[in-house]
Amino acid sequence: EDADSSDGYRILIDRLWPRGISKGDAKLDEWNKELAPSTELRKWFDHTPERFEEFKKRYREELKSQEDELKRLHSLAKSKTVTLLYAAKDENMNNAVVLREILTQSNE
Repeated sequence: EDADSSDGYRILIDRLWPRGISKGDAKLDEWNKELAPSTELRKWFDHTPERFEEFKKRYREELKSQEDELKRLHSLAKSKTVTLLYAAKDENMNNAVVLREILTQSNE
């Protein structure tokens, strides 16, 4: 999707740069590879719907080592709109969905 003024702070949370998008066109505020799934996990998941629940568990485990980054992002989200960007085609089964769940839970 194209950038929108309502997006607020735009963070790409993939380890790899999305194909077909120039860095200038992406209009990012940040590219946070630390919050992306590991290469091994990404390859294992391979956007296979049957693996999504297990992907969520494994990704959450990986994110435990990124506590400082999660706290920073949570703090940022308290003060402004944060848009998590990803290259996956499936809007319902990707790392941004999991990260949003974690950030939402820490708001409660």
